[in-house]
Amino acid sequence: MPGPRFVFHHEWVLDAPRDAVVAALADIEGYPRWWPQIRSLERIDETSGRGRIRSALPLTLHLVLTREIEDREGGHLRVRLDGDLEGWAEWTISRDPQGACRATFDQDVRVAARWSRAATLSPAVLRANHAWMMRQGRRGLAREITRRR
Repeated sequence: MPGPRFVFHHEWVLDAPRDAVVAALADIEGYPRWWPQIRSLERIDETSGRGRIRSALPLTLHLVLTREIEDREGGHLRVRLDGDLEGWAEWTISRDPQGACRATFDQDVRVAARWSRAATLSPAVLRANHAWMMRQGRRGLAREITRRR
């Protein structure tokens, strides 16, 4: 039986061209270069890869990511997650009214049964850990886009 469910929503406003943000976020194998908590990602085949993620807590998640949607023109990217988390994660990239680029991250996952004991940590602690990881990712993405220019 799967463990608890977590739903996350984050919005990153970036001073960067939309196409550059889409390109960086679609380049899954490049994430470990700019997002420190994504320790590794290796390709399995054309649509999937294996990853290790570790944030501030001393827990390493092992995931298989499978591309479900890669609509670069529409700014919609989505992967299915299996392994220590089961569910999905997606990016929606758009321009906001002020002209900045907005990258919206949504995730809906259940903790795999084998991780149920770790999931007994306070939900507030797990959410704070996730929020810290997302802040690090936003900073890293901004640096990555500047590097690519």
